[in-house]
Amino acid sequence: METHLASWLEGTPDGAQAEKILRSCVHCGFCTATCPTYQLLGDERDGPRGRIYLIKQVVEGATPTAATMTHLDRCLTCRSCETTCPSGVQYARLVDIGRKLVDERVRRPLAERLVRFVLREGMTRRWLFGPAMRAGQIMRALLPGSIRDKVPPRKDPGAWPVRQHPRRVLLLNACVQPAMMPRIDAATARVLDAIGVQSVIESRSGCCGAIRQHLGDPSGALADARRNIDAWWAHLDGREGVAGVEAILINASGCGAMVKEYAHLLRDDPAYADRAARVVALTKDLAQWLPAQFADACERTPGIVRYTPHGAVAFHAPCTLQHGQQVRGEVERFLESLGVAVQPVAEAHLCCGSAGTYSVTQPELSRQLRERKLANLQAASPRLVLSANIGCIAHLQASTDTPVMHWIEWLDRAIATDSAPEAAGSPLG
Repeated sequence: METHLASWLEGTPDGAQAEKILRSCVHCGFCTATCPTYQLLGDERDGPRGRIYLIKQVVEGATPTAATMTHLDRCLTCRSCETTCPSGVQYARLVDIGRKLVDERVRRPLAERLVRFVLREGMTRRWLFGPAMRAGQIMRALLPGSIRDKVPPRKDPGAWPVRQHPRRVLLLNACVQPAMMPRIDAATARVLDAIGVQSVIESRSGCCGAIRQHLGDPSGALADARRNIDAWWAHLDGREGVAGVEAILINASGCGAMVKEYAHLLRDDPAYADRAARVVALTKDLAQWLPAQFADACERTPGIVRYTPHGAVAFHAPCTLQHGQQVRGEVERFLESLGVAVQPVAEAHLCCGSAGTYSVTQPELSRQLRERKLANLQAASPRLVLSANIGCIAHLQASTDTPVMHWIEWLDRAIATDSAPEAAGSPLG
């Protein structure tokens, strides 16, 4: 795609990156076949190819309009188009640049600005989000349905293991998950404890930055990334009297996709570029790292899992796992190795409509995608639905009576309790 950057964008990092990505696009249109919003709306401007043309116009100097902003806002950033693209177009990075440039030139209506401010500032701060979520859970029965869908019932996370192990890994001290579904982190720690690995959560770490990145605050996203790198750094080399860790494990695929972008986002920061690259090299989604480790542990200690197959399950692969991180089939193969019947799911590549804050900013499109996804997941009447990202889990569960949970929660329940003694303890290290 021939591109001629506007003079004000020439010589800038955004300009150089946008031009490189745009020139890799060959207009083939394969991406439209796997784009959720194009499937729903049938508008070229609501598919990747059309949005690429809109961004091309902006970087070449055209004045963006409110319509330009609307079409870019409707993108879920699911990255299904990247999986489909034969030319390797890095669409997600391009749309981030496009949104940034349009946000600088088009003023949003006041109501939109307020909603995005509340989401951006409220969800990324645990000291705000945690109490708000607990209050919502207490009053859940009285909340309007649209709000109640965003407030899952409070469940006991169970005990956090207190055994010490020579092998240690870092878990992200995330912004939303500890308040909404604390059992995911606790279940992760218990499973790791059962195979002789200690989980460490550095209290100074926090939101991965994805919420700010996708809500028009790229500088805030970079600040989140730098804070996490600073918080984790001593653990990576075992300095300052802190035992070293062998990996940074992420059990929310949305956060994992963002953390794996740190090296790219901080590539021009002389103080953080090398450290960000080290963090990315050590970062693994739980689905990438655990299956092999678990298999080795089962060989050493037969009987860790006492699961008797009884009924099939469906697995919803989050977009951030299968498209963002390009991790596909790992969870399904792992579950099948444990004797679980995993049902095939039609249109498994399509987004469920959660997409971070998308269900709030684009509720109607999000609802349509959720109903389409649930119809496919429940086509063969599974006894439960498993997934790998808190946003997808909460979004899907709000519209079905079929239990939806993280696959690590299922594994936690399957592990023989006498192989992993537990006691109540603090998850923060």
